[in-house]
Amino acid sequence: MSLACPARRQILLGLGGTALATMLPKTAHASRSTKGIKDLSFYNRHTGERGEGHFWVDGKYQSDTLEVFSQVLRDHRQNVAAPMDKRLFEYLYQLQDVLDNKDEIHVISGYRSPKTNEMLAAKSNGVAKKSFHMKGMAMDIAIPGVNLKNLRDAAISLKLGGVGYYPSSGFIHVDCGPVRRWG
Repeated sequence: MSLACPARRQILLGLGGTALATMLPKTAHASRSTKGIKDLSFYNRHTGERGEGHFWVDGKYQSDTLEVFSQVLRDHRQNVAAPMDKRLFEYLYQLQDVLDNKDEIHVISGYRSPKTNEMLAAKSNGVAKKSFHMKGMAMDIAIPGVNLKNLRDAAISLKLGGVGYYPSSGFIHVDCGPVRRWG
């Protein structure tokens, strides 16, 4: 047995085989399941469009559903769609799971073209010049019936990316960038 930590070596060598065996898991578990279905449902508050579907089935992302999502999440000001990062959908799926909620996610902002982002940044210092929205990695959302503070706290608890809190505007920001929070 080779161990890198001398202190740990002393602890392990000091334990009897039975004690060591009780510390090991009884069964090995795969870190990711490849069976099942993951679905989401969106409502774009600016366009009135809806998109729903199974975005992941038995270990495979569903390109047709992802295309529908990208269209609903497009930059409505420029009418430009871009592929959204799959990690964002995973984040939202886990967020709904933590909340035990499968209701439609209301989208305030999904993808933003550089032109739209520049226009918004000129109007507000709350818009990042290199926003994750421009990379398809961020969404501003609300879920009717879910308290905004609870939505924010659940997103923070996942530690899957950035979380911004905008209570006066009625939404939270989530992105699949570095873990951080503001607002």
